[in-house]
Amino acid sequence: MLEDIVHYLIKNHISISTMESCTGGLLASLITDIPDASTILKFSAVTYSTEYKIKMGVPKEVIDNYTVYSQEVSIEMAKAISKFTDSDLGVGITGRLVSNLEEEKGVDLCIYDKRYDKVYTTHIMITKSTRRENKIEVIEAFINLFNSTIK
Repeated sequence: MLEDIVHYLIKNHISISTMESCTGGLLASLITDIPDASTILKFSAVTYSTEYKIKMGVPKEVIDNYTVYSQEVSIEMAKAISKFTDSDLGVGITGRLVSNLEEEKGVDLCIYDKRYDKVYTTHIMITKSTRRENKIEVIEAFINLFNSTIK
């Protein structure tokens, strides 16, 4: 299904960039598995640390007020990467892929559509037992969010 999204972006000349934290660049990596993705993927940043989220344009005040694991930060990540790269779409992903049941688990995902100045978000509750499986759940959530909002 990610292949369908990439083909849609190519056909409609829509560029995309990602700023990923907990997924470690998996979304960008999977996009680059698809032929001709270089025509739409402008840039990808793995901002695993708070320091680099801020250096890439996420306001420190937003992180301080909402924590780095928040929907507000995913929105700022998506907007910052879109602005930095002048991409039509920016994707921000941040959250916790932990297996410790005492900690709140979840990932916030945002797609920012600069063309219409629209923000689309979702929160993914982490349910799988491994980090890799949870990352795949986040990618599936991206596909669902994209298909229900952009496409």
